[in-house]
Amino acid sequence: MAHQHSSQSRLSPSSYEEYARDTALLLAPRLAYFAGVARQEHVTRAAQVMGVPQSTLSRAIVRLEEDLGVTLFARKGRTVSLTPAGRTFLTSVERALAEVERAAESVQADADPEAGKVAFGFLHTMGSETVPGLIRAFRADHPRIRFTLVQNYGEAMIERLRAGDLDLCLTSPVPDAPDLVARRLDEQRLRLVVPDDHRLAGRKRIRLAEAADETFVTLEPGYGLRRITDDLCAEAGFTPRVAFEGEEAETLRGLVAAGLGVALLPPPAVARPGVVELTVTAPRAVREIGVAWLDGHPDTAPVAEFKRFLLSRRGHLLPD
Repeated sequence: MAHQHSSQSRLSPSSYEEYARDTALLLAPRLAYFAGVARQEHVTRAAQVMGVPQSTLSRAIVRLEEDLGVTLFARKGRTVSLTPAGRTFLTSVERALAEVERAAESVQADADPEAGKVAFGFLHTMGSETVPGLIRAFRADHPRIRFTLVQNYGEAMIERLRAGDLDLCLTSPVPDAPDLVARRLDEQRLRLVVPDDHRLAGRKRIRLAEAADETFVTLEPGYGLRRITDDLCAEAGFTPRVAFEGEEAETLRGLVAAGLGVALLPPPAVARPGVVELTVTAPRAVREIGVAWLDGHPDTAPVAEFKRFLLSRRGHLLPD
């Protein structure tokens, strides 16, 4: 027996975590009962206030004391008073119950059909014009729904979707994964952006193969647009010679304007001086934009409503 006690007193970190978790699961249902009796200092009154049978309440308190190995109440008939240990325990219990109440209020508020919250992710290139326009149109009919907005590249947003940080995301390319649902919404033409003093700047259209000898500036590997750039160049018969890699399309435009290379980019929200944007005739240079969410993940009312809104914008998601 002494050996058994010694083994239990030397719990490994993982065993201790399991023990603490099991203890919390054991105690949690009885904490509200304990706090109710402590406030009333009377078992019968507490049972009436809480709407539970007195016998249930009495048994719960006895079991709580047994599980803790501590006497929480001094008893005189049905009147009770907290022991010093009980007063110490009550302070922590009330703090824990208040935190649970705040958490419940928070998730209920987020799920409210009229004023709930949507966690929405989207590409950096859609942040200046597309997404503000979408939210403005949506809130014309749902003015109190709130948004948590996250801008990132496609793979990072998919990770956050899987982690539960996002409800929905607009991304490109449209993902194809068994744990996700994705719907194509629109496509966006990509242009070859060149400095305004470039040898091709007088052209309006170009075959991408004509830029095979150019130095490119691109987004970093892992970005959807980088993957599309690499694939289009491969389709045109060459591997792009990359001099600079960045994280923002407008930064790349600045590098092009400085004469540091050319880039395949979606149209800008506002025309930038110093560059010329050429239509690519071959291969077909577009990127698909889609919305994705976690398969089997239940939607709150505001998320479901915003999802319906996005799907209704198929074919006209992007500004003209």
